[in-house]
Amino acid sequence: VTSAENHSGAAMPQEGGENELNQSGIVGLEEPKKMTREDWRKKKELEEQRKLGNAPAEVDEEGKDINPHIPQYISSVPWYIDPSKRPTLKHQRPQSEKEEEFSSIGEWYKRGVPETSVSTKFRKGACENCGAMTHKKKDCFERPRKVGARFTGTGIAPDEQEQITLKLDYDGKRDRWNGYDPDDHMRIVEEYAKVDLAKRTLKAQRLQEELASGKLEQVVSFHYYYYDREPNSEDEDEDKYADDIDMPGQNFDSKRRITVRNLRIREDIAKYLRNLDPNSAYYDPKTRAMRENPYSNTGKIPEEVGYAGDNFARYTGDTITMAQTQLFAWEAYEKGSEVHLQADPTKLELLHQSFKVKKENFKDMQKASILEKYGGQEHLDAPPRELLLAQTEDYVEYSRHGAVLKGQEKAVARSKYEEDVFNNNHSMHQDKMKEKKKKKDKKQKKKESDSSDDEHEKLKKALTAEDQRLKHVAEIMQIDERKRPYNSLKEVREPTEEEMEAFRMKRSRPDDPMASFLGQ
Repeated sequence: VTSAENHSGAAMPQEGGENELNQSGIVGLEEPKKMTREDWRKKKELEEQRKLGNAPAEVDEEGKDINPHIPQYISSVPWYIDPSKRPTLKHQRPQSEKEEEFSSIGEWYKRGVPETSVSTKFRKGACENCGAMTHKKKDCFERPRKVGARFTGTGIAPDEQEQITLKLDYDGKRDRWNGYDPDDHMRIVEEYAKVDLAKRTLKAQRLQEELASGKLEQVVSFHYYYYDREPNSEDEDEDKYADDIDMPGQNFDSKRRITVRNLRIREDIAKYLRNLDPNSAYYDPKTRAMRENPYSNTGKIPEEVGYAGDNFARYTGDTITMAQTQLFAWEAYEKGSEVHLQADPTKLELLHQSFKVKKENFKDMQKASILEKYGGQEHLDAPPRELLLAQTEDYVEYSRHGAVLKGQEKAVARSKYEEDVFNNNHSMHQDKMKEKKKKKDKKQKKKESDSSDDEHEKLKKALTAEDQRLKHVAEIMQIDERKRPYNSLKEVREPTEEEMEAFRMKRSRPDDPMASFLGQ
C-alpha cells in the first residue's frame, strides 16, 4: 500500500503536483486523479483492518498515531489547500502561535532596592522629593520633605527595582502561596531557636545560683543536663504543652500526631456495675447511657449517691434555668425582641430578670386592686379552720394499730328525699331538660332577631350613603371638567356586603322597560 493509498483524501496526487504558475500569472492547482476501483477496495480494506486493530494505525506528519475511528473529513487536508500534505490532526490541537504565554512559577516582583551605589547629588529627571530616578514627585511614597532633594542635594534615596509585568493564568491568580519566599520561614526558625537558647541560658544561671546557695540537695551534672542531652527530652518538667498532658476525655498526641481518646477515668465505676440487679435501671451499651437512677430500688437518696442517672444530672443545677431562659428567648423573639441565647446571653439574662420583676409586680398590683375593690384581706390572713375550732366535722375510724379504716374522704351530705334517681335512662330530670331546652330556644331566637335587626340597620345606612354618593356624582358632573376637584386622597377600601347590595338596588338600568315608570 503506497502513501497515495493512505491519503484520506481518496485521491492520488499527480507527479510534480506542486503549484505552478500559468500563463496569466495565477497559481494553479492540479486536480487529483480519480482512484481506480481496485485502489478504492484496498483502501477500504486497510481502514477496516485498522479499526479492528490488525493493521498499524496511520501516522501523521509529527509521528503521532491517528485514531482510525476519526472521520475522514476531520483528519484529511483538502486537496485545494495543500495536496502534498498527509492526514494530520495538527489543526485540531492548540496552535503554538495562538497560545497565550503566562509567567512561570518562579517569576515574581522584585523586592527591596538594587544593590548599587547610591547617588550623592541630584540628577536631572529624578524625583524632586527624594531624588530617586524611578518615579516622579507625585508618585513618591516618602514623607514630603520641607526642602526637597532637588534643592538640598542630600539624602538621595536609592532607585527602586524595575518591576516586570506578570501575566498569570487561572491557577496563578488564585495561588495563595504565589510569591512566597521560603527564606522567610528560615528566619522564623532562627528566631525561635534564639529564644530557646536564651531560655536555656537563664535556666542554667538559675540552677547555678541554687547550687551555690545550697537549696538543691542533689548535684546534677550541669554540662550533661543542658548541652549533651537532646533538646526535646521528656525529663523537663517545664515548658510542657497542653497536648502532652494526659487528661480524661479526648486529647491530641503531639508526638505521634494522632488523636487519643481516654474512655473514662480509671478510678470511676462503670455505670452497669453500680447495681447488678437485672431489674434496675437500663444501660444502653451503644450510647453508654443510663437515664434512670440505678439506686432507685435500694432506698438511697439521689442527692447522696455518687451517680443517680443521666436524667438526674441533666435536670439539676443550672439546666432548668437554662431551659427557662431558652423558652423566654423564643417567646420574646416571637413578640419582636431581637434576643438570642448564644449570640447575646448577657442581654437576654438582663431582659429575663427585668421581665420576672415586672411580672411579680404586676401580680402584686392585680392582687392589691382586687382586694381593694372587693375586700376579703381578713380571710387570707385567717389561720386554718382546725386551729380556730380545734375540731372538725370529718368522721374517721382507726384500727388498733392506728391505721385509718374509714372516713379519710369527705362525707357527702344526704337528705331524706330520693336523689339522683332518673327515669328511662335519662341523665337528668325531665323538668330540668324542658327548662334547659326553653332557655336554649329563647337564646337562639333572641340571637337571630338581634342579627336580623343589625343587618337591617346596616342596609339602611348603606342606602343613605349610596343616595348621598349619587347626589355628589350628579353635582360633580354639572361642573366644568377643568374645575372638578381631585379625589386621589380619598380612602380606598373593599366595599362591604351591605354597600354592594345598596349599589345594586340604586343602580340605574336604562334597558329596563319599567325604568320610566319608576322615575329613573
